[in-house]
Amino acid sequence: MPVSRIRSTVAAGAAGVVAVLAATLIGLPPARAATGDGSPTDANIAFVGRWDRSDSSAYVPNWAGAYLRTGFTGTTVKLRQRRTIDLYYSIDGADFRYLTNVSGTVNLTPNPLPAGNHTLVVSYRVVAGSYAGDAVFQGLTLDTGARTLPAVVRPRLIEFVGDSITLGTTSSRTALTAYGWLTGEQLGTEHTQLGYGGGCLVATADGCVSVASQFLRTGYAANSPAWDFSRYQADAVVINLGTNDRSHGVSGADFQNQYATFIRTVRGKYPRAAIFALRTFSGRYAAETAAAVTTVTGGGDRNVFYVDTTGWLPADGLSDSVHPNDAGHRAIAARLAPVVAAKLSTTPTPTPTTAPPTTPPVTTAPPTTPPVTTAPPTTAPPVTTPPAGGTGCAVGYAVTGQWQGGFQGEVTIRNTGTAPVDGWTLQWSFTDGQRISQAWNASYTQSGGTVRATNAGWNGAIAPGATTSFGFLADATGANNRPAGFTHNGTACTLS
Repeated sequence: MPVSRIRSTVAAGAAGVVAVLAATLIGLPPARAATGDGSPTDANIAFVGRWDRSDSSAYVPNWAGAYLRTGFTGTTVKLRQRRTIDLYYSIDGADFRYLTNVSGTVNLTPNPLPAGNHTLVVSYRVVAGSYAGDAVFQGLTLDTGARTLPAVVRPRLIEFVGDSITLGTTSSRTALTAYGWLTGEQLGTEHTQLGYGGGCLVATADGCVSVASQFLRTGYAANSPAWDFSRYQADAVVINLGTNDRSHGVSGADFQNQYATFIRTVRGKYPRAAIFALRTFSGRYAAETAAAVTTVTGGGDRNVFYVDTTGWLPADGLSDSVHPNDAGHRAIAARLAPVVAAKLSTTPTPTPTTAPPTTPPVTTAPPTTPPVTTAPPTTAPPVTTPPAGGTGCAVGYAVTGQWQGGFQGEVTIRNTGTAPVDGWTLQWSFTDGQRISQAWNASYTQSGGTVRATNAGWNGAIAPGATTSFGFLADATGANNRPAGFTHNGTACTLS
């Protein structure tokens, strides 16, 4: 995350190597001051997220979830703050502590630490809405003879783009208890949240701010300078937009078209990032979001994924009618983290695309399917032989959404036998040239019209009488007839 380019004055030896690594991943500030002195331009301090560094004596974090991290020696550490601000800090990996209305020289160690090497992370409360604190970092004050140490920078970075839900509004620690922060921590990556309370995907005549437009800027203010995307490159971008557009009169067709355009904008800035388009937790514009992803993947970019979040929020997961509470954000992160991890481990290079086609209008209601999970393997997976005993299966096949050139399907497998299933492969054949482009809760291969779907890591076991399901997106240019037959681990299934 941002931290400007390193100039040639980098500490020698191991410390220099770590500082260079940090610069490569998230860009460290110019070494106008001595490395180790704790000033904003100290190359040992990593500034994660979008920080305005136009004033070398005072760095300003923009958007939520921006933070700084560094190491230091000695027994005490103090922040130099310009005016009053609320902030969170963690020393040596301990739980974050919250300070309110602090200013001037802020002592983060009222009880001195043991002498030695330590780590520090600081995150300022996001300045938004009615809160107008002065989130300005002016440096660190350390013990006499102490110095900062190179920040230990995590190897990957995830950017979360959305509205007040992404900001963590109504959760106990706002950005720090939001699903984006929690997901990044669970995966051991750097992370940042770009969100605008009440923001929309599409700018509207009645004043809804387009987060897609502000994505190109350093901060959320309309006059914020353009962001320099060379400061860092995200490895993944998670988009959650559409909750507010409906109340501002944005049509489904306009939302779908502009969503596809925004995905291409993100791709232009982050050529190698995996891009995830979340179904809004309220389900608004779900089919339009899925169709926008289909449009982009159909243009050749196979590193974009629709994530259906149906069922992710528990019954007690909201603090009001819209915003997740702490339990809700934890539940989202628990479902989202493995989805993102699966793509980060095998991130392909996106195929350059030609001029974007016009996105077709959606013709059906939003789909309701489980989340994206695994990428299709390059070879057909082996069929797992079920345990000895009575075997039997019934398959349900449904088209849950359809638009010009594509559709979304859901498949349910019921174990009608008397023995449990431990691993499954379902095979069927399309007869009208349908081609799957993405699946969730299963991996797949397709040769001609023949499709083989294999369980994910967590849904291979099906007890007698129980069911499991998976979903997919597919291209269809003409007729879209239902497959005539299915086999489960080589056994013919009845159609339900």
